[in-house]
Amino acid sequence: MRSVKVYEEAWPLHTPFVISRGSRSEASVVVVEIEEGGFKGVGECTPYPRYGESLASVMAHIMTLVPDLQTGLTREALQHRLPAGAARNAIDSALWSLEAAKQQQPLTTLLGVVLPESVATAQTVVIGEPEQMAASAKALYDAGARLLKVKLDDRLISERMVAIRAAVPSATLIVDANESWHPEGLAARCQLLADLGVAMLEQPLPAKDDAALKNFIHPLPVCADESCHTRASLSELQGRYEMINIKLDKTGGLTEALALAAEARAQGFSLMLGCMLCTSRAIGAALPLVNQVRFADLDGPTWLAVDVSPALHFTSGVLHL
Repeated sequence: MRSVKVYEEAWPLHTPFVISRGSRSEASVVVVEIEEGGFKGVGECTPYPRYGESLASVMAHIMTLVPDLQTGLTREALQHRLPAGAARNAIDSALWSLEAAKQQQPLTTLLGVVLPESVATAQTVVIGEPEQMAASAKALYDAGARLLKVKLDDRLISERMVAIRAAVPSATLIVDANESWHPEGLAARCQLLADLGVAMLEQPLPAKDDAALKNFIHPLPVCADESCHTRASLSELQGRYEMINIKLDKTGGLTEALALAAEARAQGFSLMLGCMLCTSRAIGAALPLVNQVRFADLDGPTWLAVDVSPALHFTSGVLHL
């Protein structure tokens, strides 16, 4: 008989995280602990309102499965009991963690993955006035970050990007509009970014409107985030995107994420590995995917005033493994 604990945590941020949907000052997560035979597995998720999730709804979904988890619910069965999303991710991650603990191996070793000594991760430049964003980008670059993810909304796009590129002429830039743009003028904006040497544009249009991405030749790769959750999303993405952003809170855990990565690569998509605002626990669950991706965007824990213990080791733009 397993014992199961489910609880919420709030982790204050050291700096407000500002994107097109608003500002956040803390990371609110749900944690699942499963103990069996003296071994413990831990999983974490971040409920995301954009997908209709809240702390209360995610807790409620998880609690419906606690009796089954206590009596041995498997990862395979879990995939059919909850839809893809944060709740399933917390449980899936806890079950993977438990399996690794039982084998007395790191999760990556269990899956036959050999990690590099370090992974370059994007560091996020949040929305602000052009001079603020340029100063932030330069500070991150000067501290060692070479891959910068620039958050944009529908304002001051040219002014912000020109200022940032002038401040960090050698940085690799990726841009995330978080669904805030419109089809009108999209091709010209993409060309502006390409002319500034931007390496990739993430989710410029709302997921429901992204068919407009088929209407022009992309001068830079476009990545699906809100438009891609699981393998079921892929059929709609052909001709609209060249890359997908895999997040465990969207796929409903590592089990589906591994399958999505394999299928997406087989269909010709490049991969990005992303995260929500989270602790190192959530990043650890995603590490088996790092060798497969073109871009890693795993800086969620670096926004926390204090991370979970034990924490992963980050320096500016680098995750040390």
